[in-house]
Amino acid sequence: MNKKTLKLILKLTLTGLAVFLVFRKIDTNQLIAMVKSMNITWVLVAIIFFVLSKILTALRLNLFFKNIGIHISELENFKLYAIGMFYNLFLPGGIGGDGYKVYLLNKHFQTPIKPLIQASLLDRLGGLIAILFLLIGLYFFIEIDLSILSSIPLDWVATASILVLYPIFYLSNKLLFAKFIKSFTPANIYSILGQVAQMISAYFILLALGVNEKFLAYQFVFLLSSIVAVLPLTIGGVGARELVFIYSHEYIGIDKNTAVAFSLMFFLISAITSLSGAFIKTNIETEEN
Repeated sequence: MNKKTLKLILKLTLTGLAVFLVFRKIDTNQLIAMVKSMNITWVLVAIIFFVLSKILTALRLNLFFKNIGIHISELENFKLYAIGMFYNLFLPGGIGGDGYKVYLLNKHFQTPIKPLIQASLLDRLGGLIAILFLLIGLYFFIEIDLSILSSIPLDWVATASILVLYPIFYLSNKLLFAKFIKSFTPANIYSILGQVAQMISAYFILLALGVNEKFLAYQFVFLLSSIVAVLPLTIGGVGARELVFIYSHEYIGIDKNTAVAFSLMFFLISAITSLSGAFIKTNIETEEN
């Protein structure tokens, strides 16, 4: 058994275990009833803002491509990004979306592998930093039961973190990704805007589910679950996101059944959007085939 097969089996096992644990903790009948009664209009609006978030992050990635001499139209870049989304979600045991983009661009432009990998890595890091920034910002506007950490001055830690997060990221960019530093400001603006668009998408999913309170609390856990979903432990973050919502509800006062319904709907929207990449061909891909 090769490493890729073993990795896929491990991911499938962890995904199955996570989903099993989630459904042991919730009222399945209530979950099904909530999904059946969803407001479809709000779901469609949520899909629009989710797609917008991906357009913004695709614009960010194309900035990095330009920094290393790869000049492709925004349309071709969007197509390439969509294909990458499909590979990341539906082919988790294979080359992956980032790897496929690196392969195509290396073959087409003869750009060395290292800067292409750096561009992909920086793209991921920019998104993660934006999530952390917004997550820390939301901390000041919600009530969380963190009595177990009462000995730690959390307000001071949060304040210091939000102030130094981007300066540290900038210095890290200068040190490790110097060729991309001129795109630092616009790229991180795209990162923030892209994540805000996802939060707006999340807001409309909550409206569709009939939620009328604690929006910021759900958004906080949504951002936290997004960080966990980045870890390559389960397929597409399935199960991992839901577990975060399940175990957070006691500390932040959200309904766990609603939280799981929200998380599953967000994954469904992500999957539908990513599936479009299976039907898209870029000029770069066509020439390589």
